[in-house]
Amino acid sequence: MKKVIVQQAKDATLLAKADSNHWVVMDSIKKFGGADAATKPMEMLLMSLGGCTGMDVLSLLKKMRVDIDDFRIEISAERADEHPKVYTKIDMVYFFKGKNIDSDKVDKAVSLSQDKYCSVSAMLKETAKLTYKIEIEESE
Repeated sequence: MKKVIVQQAKDATLLAKADSNHWVVMDSIKKFGGADAATKPMEMLLMSLGGCTGMDVLSLLKKMRVDIDDFRIEISAERADEHPKVYTKIDMVYFFKGKNIDSDKVDKAVSLSQDKYCSVSAMLKETAKLTYKIEIEESE
């Protein structure tokens, strides 16, 4: 069983620590008692999505012997208007840069992450329409 501790630091500023024993700061906007000095929890959820699928893709590409020079994921999302304001639409763009990158292997790695391995994607797909696309740029 996983365990997380969330501790108030000051007002609505919170510290969180999980089994990995690393502290993370979360905060709210001033309107809701925060200092607007750290990442908001819903932003962290999207960061978790990017981290989960990103780690999958990088690991899979390494196993497939696909070398890349640069990699990033850009995520945009829409939330419901009413509470609870869950994410309803999430769009992801995977950017790869390298020499002679095998696009079929990249497609396979991303698809495996999205359809099989990334648990964050699987959970978010329960409430949001999640789409993705892939862009590959040739290095000079």
